[in-house]
Amino acid sequence: MTESESSCSGSTSSAVPPLQAGPALDSLIIGETPAIVGLRGLVRQVAPSDASVLLVGPSGSGKEVVARAIHAQSKRAAKPFVAINCGAIPRDLLESELFGHEKGSFTGAFAQHKGRFEEANGGTLFLDEIGDMPADMQVKLLRVLEARVVQRIGGKGQIAVDVRILAATHRDIDAAIDAGSFREDLFYRLAVFPIDVPSLAERREDVPLLARHFLGSAKGRRPVQFSPAAYERMAEHGWPGNVRELRNFVERASILFAGRTIGRDEAGALLLRRGRVGAIERKALWDATELAPEPAAPPLPAPAAVDEVVVPIRGADTPAIAMTGARPVALRDMLAEIERRYIEEALVQSEGVIADAARMLSLQRTTLIEKMRKYEMRAA
Repeated sequence: MTESESSCSGSTSSAVPPLQAGPALDSLIIGETPAIVGLRGLVRQVAPSDASVLLVGPSGSGKEVVARAIHAQSKRAAKPFVAINCGAIPRDLLESELFGHEKGSFTGAFAQHKGRFEEANGGTLFLDEIGDMPADMQVKLLRVLEARVVQRIGGKGQIAVDVRILAATHRDIDAAIDAGSFREDLFYRLAVFPIDVPSLAERREDVPLLARHFLGSAKGRRPVQFSPAAYERMAEHGWPGNVRELRNFVERASILFAGRTIGRDEAGALLLRRGRVGAIERKALWDATELAPEPAAPPLPAPAAVDEVVVPIRGADTPAIAMTGARPVALRDMLAEIERRYIEEALVQSEGVIADAARMLSLQRTTLIEKMRKYEMRAA
Protein backbone atom coordinates (compact mmCIF):
# COMPACT_ATOMS: atom_id res chain seq x y z
CA MET A 1 0.00 0.00 0.00
CA THR A 2 1.30 3.46 -0.75
CA GLU A 3 0.89 6.81 0.85
CA SER A 4 1.26 8.84 -2.32
CA GLU A 5 -2.43 9.38 -2.50
CA SER A 6 -2.45 13.14 -2.26
CA SER A 7 -0.35 14.24 -1.57
CA CYS A 8 -1.55 15.78 1.60
CA SER A 9 -0.68 16.35 1.60
CA GLY A 10 -1.41 18.41 4.48
CA SER A 11 -4.50 19.87 3.04
CA THR A 12 -7.53 19.54 5.26
CA SER A 13 -9.83 18.67 2.38
CA SER A 14 -9.43 17.70 -1.21
CA ALA A 15 -11.42 16.80 -4.29
CA VAL A 16 -9.90 14.78 -7.09
CA PRO A 17 -11.07 14.71 -10.71
CA PRO A 18 -13.22 11.78 -11.78
CA LEU A 19 -11.09 8.67 -12.22
CA GLN A 20 -10.83 6.83 -15.48
CA ALA A 21 -12.05 3.27 -15.48
CA GLY A 22 -10.63 0.94 -13.03
CA PRO A 23 -6.96 1.05 -12.21
CA ALA A 24 -5.80 -2.40 -11.12
CA LEU A 25 -6.25 -2.92 -7.41
CA ASP A 26 -2.74 -4.34 -7.10
CA SER A 27 -1.35 -1.02 -8.31
CA LEU A 28 -3.34 0.90 -5.70
CA ILE A 29 -2.68 -1.26 -2.65
CA ILE A 30 0.89 -2.54 -2.87
CA GLY A 31 2.13 -5.59 -1.01
CA GLU A 32 2.18 -9.37 -1.04
CA THR A 33 1.93 -10.24 2.67
CA PRO A 34 -1.17 -12.12 3.85
CA ALA A 35 -2.43 -8.98 5.61
CA ILE A 36 -2.42 -6.99 2.36
CA VAL A 37 -3.76 -9.83 0.23
CA GLY A 38 -6.66 -10.10 2.68
CA LEU A 39 -7.15 -6.33 2.64
CA ARG A 40 -7.42 -6.31 -1.16
CA GLY A 41 -9.98 -9.09 -0.90
CA LEU A 42 -12.12 -7.01 1.46
CA VAL A 43 -11.87 -4.02 -0.88
CA ARG A 44 -13.06 -6.15 -3.80
CA GLN A 45 -16.02 -7.34 -1.74
CA VAL A 46 -17.22 -3.98 -0.49
CA ALA A 47 -16.33 -1.66 -3.39
CA PRO A 48 -19.30 -2.51 -5.68
CA SER A 49 -21.82 -1.75 -2.93
CA ASP A 50 -22.81 1.59 -1.42
CA ALA A 51 -22.16 0.41 2.14
CA SER A 52 -20.44 2.82 4.51
CA VAL A 53 -16.92 1.71 5.42
CA LEU A 54 -14.93 2.55 8.56
CA LEU A 55 -11.17 2.17 8.15
CA VAL A 56 -9.26 1.74 11.40
CA GLY A 57 -5.47 1.75 11.59
CA PRO A 58 -2.48 3.68 12.93
CA SER A 59 -1.47 7.05 11.53
CA GLY A 60 0.44 6.78 8.28
CA SER A 61 -0.70 3.23 7.51
CA GLY A 62 -2.47 4.21 4.28
CA LYS A 63 -6.12 4.52 5.21
CA GLU A 64 -6.78 7.15 2.55
CA VAL A 65 -5.09 4.94 -0.02
CA VAL A 66 -7.57 2.19 0.83
CA ALA A 67 -10.45 4.67 0.66
CA ARG A 68 -9.38 5.83 -2.79
CA ALA A 69 -9.03 2.20 -3.90
CA ILE A 70 -12.59 1.49 -2.77
CA HIS A 71 -13.82 4.51 -4.70
CA ALA A 72 -11.80 3.59 -7.81
CA GLN A 73 -13.26 0.08 -7.85
CA SER A 74 -16.84 1.24 -7.25
CA LYS A 75 -19.64 2.24 -9.59
CA ARG A 76 -19.00 5.83 -8.45
CA ALA A 77 -15.43 5.88 -9.82
CA ALA A 78 -16.31 8.42 -12.51
CA LYS A 79 -17.69 10.81 -9.89
CA PRO A 80 -15.79 12.99 -7.40
CA PHE A 81 -13.78 11.66 -4.48
CA VAL A 82 -13.73 14.34 -1.77
CA ALA A 83 -11.59 14.01 1.35
CA ILE A 84 -11.76 16.10 4.49
CA ASN A 85 -9.71 15.77 7.68
CA CYS A 86 -12.16 16.24 10.53
CA GLY A 87 -9.36 16.67 13.05
CA ALA A 88 -7.49 19.38 11.15
CA ILE A 89 -10.31 21.93 10.83
CA PRO A 90 -11.30 24.16 13.76
CA ARG A 91 -14.67 23.15 15.18
CA ASP A 92 -16.12 26.59 14.36
CA LEU A 93 -15.41 26.03 10.66
CA LEU A 94 -16.10 22.31 10.36
CA GLU A 95 -19.87 22.69 9.93
CA SER A 96 -19.37 25.19 7.11
CA GLU A 97 -16.80 22.94 5.43
CA LEU A 98 -19.10 19.93 5.55
CA PHE A 99 -22.50 21.48 4.86
CA GLY A 100 -21.70 24.88 3.29
CA HIS A 101 -23.05 28.34 4.07
CA GLU A 102 -24.99 31.15 2.47
CA LYS A 103 -23.63 34.62 1.82
CA GLY A 104 -23.89 36.82 4.91
CA SER A 105 -24.74 33.94 7.24
CA PHE A 106 -21.89 34.87 9.59
CA THR A 107 -19.03 37.34 9.81
CA GLY A 108 -16.67 36.69 6.92
CA ALA A 109 -19.22 34.80 4.81
CA PHE A 110 -18.77 37.06 1.78
CA ALA A 111 -20.03 34.51 -0.74
CA GLN A 112 -22.07 31.35 -0.92
CA HIS A 113 -20.00 28.26 -0.17
CA LYS A 114 -20.85 24.69 -1.11
CA GLY A 115 -19.93 22.11 1.51
CA ARG A 116 -18.07 18.85 0.97
CA PHE A 117 -21.31 16.86 0.87
CA GLU A 118 -22.46 18.89 -2.13
CA GLU A 119 -19.04 18.66 -3.78
CA ALA A 120 -19.12 14.88 -3.44
CA ASN A 121 -22.68 14.50 -4.74
CA GLY A 122 -22.87 11.32 -6.82
CA GLY A 123 -19.44 10.24 -5.61
CA THR A 124 -17.61 9.43 -2.39
CA LEU A 125 -16.98 11.53 0.73
CA PHE A 126 -14.01 10.45 2.83
CA LEU A 127 -14.19 11.61 6.46
CA ASP A 128 -10.63 11.25 7.73
CA GLU A 129 -9.96 11.25 11.48
CA ILE A 130 -13.65 10.92 12.27
CA GLY A 131 -12.69 10.00 15.84
CA ASP A 132 -11.57 13.60 16.41
CA MET A 133 -14.91 15.13 15.40
CA PRO A 134 -16.47 17.29 18.16
CA ALA A 135 -19.56 15.84 19.87
CA ASP A 136 -21.96 18.51 18.59
CA MET A 137 -20.86 17.89 15.01
CA GLN A 138 -21.38 14.15 15.46
CA VAL A 139 -25.07 14.83 16.10
CA LYS A 140 -25.38 16.96 12.95
CA LEU A 141 -23.49 14.45 10.86
CA LEU A 142 -25.71 11.61 12.06
CA ARG A 143 -28.80 13.58 11.06
CA VAL A 144 -27.44 14.16 7.55
CA LEU A 145 -26.47 10.50 7.13
CA GLU A 146 -29.96 9.41 8.12
CA ALA A 147 -31.91 11.96 6.07
CA ARG A 148 -29.45 12.29 3.13
CA VAL A 149 -30.10 16.03 2.99
CA VAL A 150 -27.96 18.99 4.05
CA GLN A 151 -28.86 22.53 5.00
CA ARG A 152 -26.27 25.24 4.52
CA ILE A 153 -25.56 27.56 7.42
CA GLY A 154 -27.95 30.48 7.00
CA GLY A 155 -29.96 28.58 4.40
CA LYS A 156 -33.68 27.80 4.53
CA GLY A 157 -34.04 24.93 2.11
CA GLN A 158 -32.71 21.40 2.30
CA ILE A 159 -30.46 19.99 -0.41
CA ALA A 160 -30.61 16.29 -1.26
CA VAL A 161 -27.22 14.60 -1.55
CA ASP A 162 -26.25 11.20 -2.89
CA VAL A 163 -22.87 10.30 -1.45
CA ARG A 164 -21.13 7.19 -0.28
CA ILE A 165 -19.45 7.63 3.10
CA LEU A 166 -16.01 6.27 3.87
CA ALA A 167 -14.52 7.19 7.23
CA ALA A 168 -11.20 6.55 8.95
CA THR A 169 -9.61 6.91 12.37
CA HIS A 170 -6.49 5.94 14.26
CA ARG A 171 -8.37 6.15 17.56
CA ASP A 172 -9.69 3.25 19.59
CA ILE A 173 -13.35 3.86 18.81
CA ASP A 174 -14.61 1.29 21.32
CA ALA A 175 -12.74 3.11 24.08
CA ALA A 176 -14.06 6.46 22.82
CA ILE A 177 -17.63 5.14 22.93
CA ASP A 178 -17.11 3.85 26.47
CA ALA A 179 -15.67 7.25 27.45
CA GLY A 180 -18.65 9.07 25.93
CA SER A 181 -16.56 11.01 23.41
CA PHE A 182 -17.95 9.22 20.36
CA ARG A 183 -21.59 8.44 19.67
CA GLU A 184 -22.42 4.75 19.45
CA ASP A 185 -25.28 5.34 17.00
CA LEU A 186 -22.92 7.22 14.67
CA PHE A 187 -20.44 4.35 14.89
CA TYR A 188 -23.05 1.86 13.72
CA ARG A 189 -24.04 4.19 10.89
CA LEU A 190 -20.41 4.49 9.71
CA ALA A 191 -19.16 0.97 10.40
CA VAL A 192 -21.48 -1.03 8.19
CA PHE A 193 -18.31 -2.65 6.84
CA PRO A 194 -15.31 -2.11 9.15
CA ILE A 195 -11.80 -2.71 7.79
CA ASP A 196 -8.59 -2.87 9.82
CA VAL A 197 -5.57 -1.42 7.99
CA PRO A 198 -2.36 -3.10 9.20
CA SER A 199 0.66 -1.17 10.38
CA LEU A 200 3.88 -1.44 8.40
CA ALA A 201 5.46 -3.31 11.33
CA GLU A 202 2.89 -6.06 10.75
CA ARG A 203 4.00 -6.49 7.14
CA ARG A 204 7.69 -5.66 7.01
CA GLU A 205 8.16 -8.09 4.13
CA ASP A 206 6.40 -5.48 1.97
CA VAL A 207 9.04 -2.82 2.69
CA PRO A 208 11.20 -3.59 -0.40
CA LEU A 209 8.15 -3.53 -2.69
CA LEU A 210 6.98 -0.23 -1.27
CA ALA A 211 10.48 1.27 -1.36
CA ARG A 212 10.88 0.37 -5.04
CA HIS A 213 7.46 1.87 -5.74
CA PHE A 214 8.44 5.15 -4.08
CA LEU A 215 11.81 5.16 -5.85
CA GLY A 216 9.96 4.79 -9.14
CA SER A 217 7.77 7.76 -8.24
CA ALA A 218 10.75 10.09 -7.67
CA LYS A 219 10.96 12.73 -10.39
CA GLY A 220 13.76 14.98 -11.48
CA ARG A 221 16.47 13.20 -9.48
CA ARG A 222 19.21 10.73 -10.32
CA PRO A 223 18.06 7.21 -9.37
CA VAL A 224 18.96 5.74 -6.00
CA GLN A 225 19.32 2.08 -5.16
CA PHE A 226 19.25 0.21 -1.85
CA SER A 227 21.75 -2.57 -1.30
CA PRO A 228 20.66 -5.92 0.20
CA ALA A 229 22.30 -4.84 3.46
CA ALA A 230 20.26 -1.62 3.42
CA TYR A 231 17.05 -3.63 3.00
CA GLU A 232 18.10 -5.80 5.95
CA ARG A 233 18.54 -2.67 8.08
CA MET A 234 15.16 -1.38 6.95
CA ALA A 235 13.55 -4.71 7.91
CA GLU A 236 14.92 -4.30 11.43
CA HIS A 237 13.29 -0.90 11.86
CA GLY A 238 10.00 -0.66 13.74
CA TRP A 239 8.44 1.94 11.35
CA PRO A 240 6.38 3.80 13.97
CA GLY A 241 5.33 6.26 11.27
CA ASN A 242 4.24 3.39 9.03
CA VAL A 243 4.04 3.81 5.24
CA ARG A 244 4.26 7.59 5.53
CA GLU A 245 7.59 7.23 7.33
CA LEU A 246 8.88 4.86 4.63
CA ARG A 247 7.81 7.23 1.86
CA ASN A 248 9.59 10.14 3.52
CA PHE A 249 12.62 7.92 4.17
CA VAL A 250 12.87 7.06 0.46
CA GLU A 251 12.40 10.70 -0.54
CA ARG A 252 15.12 11.78 1.88
CA ALA A 253 17.43 9.10 0.49
CA SER A 254 16.74 10.26 -3.06
CA ILE A 255 17.74 13.81 -2.14
CA LEU A 256 20.84 13.01 -0.12
CA PHE A 257 22.25 10.07 -2.07
CA ALA A 258 21.16 10.81 -5.63
CA GLY A 259 22.80 8.47 -8.16
CA ARG A 260 24.29 6.23 -5.46
CA THR A 261 23.71 2.84 -3.89
CA ILE A 262 22.77 3.12 -0.23
CA GLY A 263 24.37 0.70 2.22
CA ARG A 264 23.47 -0.42 5.71
CA ASP A 265 25.20 2.48 7.48
CA GLU A 266 23.56 5.12 5.29
CA ALA A 267 20.15 3.50 5.76
CA GLY A 268 20.69 3.42 9.53
CA ALA A 269 21.63 7.10 9.57
CA LEU A 270 18.52 8.01 7.58
CA LEU A 271 16.32 6.11 10.02
CA LEU A 272 17.34 8.26 13.00
CA ARG A 273 14.40 9.93 14.71
CA ARG A 274 13.94 13.12 16.76
CA GLY A 275 14.93 15.35 13.83
CA ARG A 276 18.63 14.69 14.44
CA VAL A 277 21.22 14.50 11.68
CA GLY A 278 24.27 12.26 12.03
CA ALA A 279 27.69 12.47 10.39
CA ILE A 280 26.79 10.36 7.37
CA GLU A 281 23.70 12.39 6.59
CA ARG A 282 25.43 15.71 7.22
CA LYS A 283 28.22 14.74 4.82
CA ALA A 284 25.59 13.82 2.24
CA LEU A 285 24.04 17.28 2.64
CA TRP A 286 27.40 18.85 1.83
CA ASP A 287 27.95 16.49 -1.09
CA ALA A 288 24.51 17.32 -2.45
CA THR A 289 25.52 20.97 -2.71
CA GLU A 290 29.04 20.15 -3.98
CA LEU A 291 30.57 21.81 -0.93
CA ALA A 292 32.90 20.37 1.66
CA PRO A 293 34.71 21.64 4.78
CA GLU A 294 38.11 23.22 4.28
CA PRO A 295 40.97 20.67 4.13
CA ALA A 296 42.37 21.93 7.44
CA ALA A 297 39.18 21.04 9.28
CA PRO A 298 39.35 17.90 11.47
CA PRO A 299 37.83 14.75 9.94
CA LEU A 300 34.32 13.73 10.89
CA PRO A 301 34.14 11.18 13.72
CA ALA A 302 32.93 7.65 13.05
CA PRO A 303 29.15 7.51 12.46
CA ALA A 304 28.45 5.39 15.54
CA ALA A 305 29.87 8.06 17.81
CA VAL A 306 27.77 10.93 16.45
CA ASP A 307 24.46 9.36 15.54
CA GLU A 308 22.56 12.10 17.37
CA VAL A 309 24.42 15.31 16.67
CA VAL A 310 22.17 18.32 16.17
CA VAL A 311 23.14 20.29 13.10
CA PRO A 312 24.75 23.50 14.43
CA ILE A 313 24.08 26.87 12.86
CA ARG A 314 27.44 28.28 13.89
CA GLY A 315 29.91 27.45 16.60
CA ALA A 316 33.56 27.09 17.47
CA ASP A 317 33.69 23.56 16.03
CA THR A 318 31.76 24.35 12.88
CA PRO A 319 34.06 24.09 9.86
CA ALA A 320 34.32 27.12 7.64
CA ILE A 321 32.58 26.92 4.29
CA ALA A 322 34.25 28.03 1.11
CA MET A 323 31.70 30.13 -0.76
CA THR A 324 32.29 30.46 -4.48
CA GLY A 325 30.10 31.90 -7.17
CA ALA A 326 30.63 28.81 -9.30
CA ARG A 327 29.17 26.49 -6.68
CA PRO A 328 26.15 28.10 -4.98
CA VAL A 329 24.80 26.70 -1.72
CA ALA A 330 21.37 25.07 -1.90
CA LEU A 331 20.64 26.45 1.57
CA ARG A 332 16.89 26.68 1.07
CA ASP A 333 16.66 22.99 0.19
CA MET A 334 18.85 21.99 3.14
CA LEU A 335 16.83 23.99 5.65
CA ALA A 336 13.55 22.82 4.15
CA GLU A 337 14.62 19.20 4.58
CA ILE A 338 15.44 19.76 8.25
CA GLU A 339 12.14 21.59 8.84
CA ARG A 340 10.20 18.84 7.10
CA ARG A 341 11.81 16.19 9.31
CA TYR A 342 10.89 18.02 12.51
CA ILE A 343 7.28 18.36 11.33
CA GLU A 344 7.19 14.67 10.40
CA GLU A 345 8.46 13.64 13.83
CA ALA A 346 6.02 15.94 15.64
CA LEU A 347 3.12 14.40 13.70
CA VAL A 348 4.32 10.91 14.60
CA GLN A 349 4.65 11.73 18.30
CA SER A 350 1.27 13.50 18.37
CA GLU A 351 -0.39 10.60 16.54
CA GLY A 352 -1.52 12.96 13.80
CA VAL A 353 -3.20 15.52 16.05
CA ILE A 354 -2.22 18.80 14.42
CA ALA A 355 -2.88 20.98 17.47
CA ASP A 356 -0.54 18.85 19.60
CA ALA A 357 2.13 18.79 16.88
CA ALA A 358 1.93 22.59 16.58
CA ARG A 359 2.54 22.95 20.32
CA MET A 360 5.59 20.69 20.08
CA LEU A 361 7.00 22.88 17.31
CA SER A 362 6.02 26.21 18.95
CA LEU A 363 3.92 27.08 15.91
CA GLN A 364 0.43 28.39 15.41
CA ARG A 365 -1.89 25.62 14.24
CA THR A 366 -2.65 27.42 10.98
CA THR A 367 1.08 27.93 10.34
CA LEU A 368 1.72 24.22 10.74
CA ILE A 369 -1.12 23.37 8.35
CA GLU A 370 0.38 25.70 5.73
CA LYS A 371 3.79 24.07 6.14
CA MET A 372 2.21 20.63 5.81
CA ARG A 373 0.61 21.74 2.56
CA LYS A 374 3.98 23.04 1.38
CA TYR A 375 5.67 19.69 2.03
CA GLU A 376 2.64 17.65 0.91
CA MET A 377 2.23 15.98 4.30
CA ARG A 378 -0.91 14.60 5.90
CA ALA A 379 -1.87 14.38 9.53
CA ALA A 380 -3.01 10.88 9.16
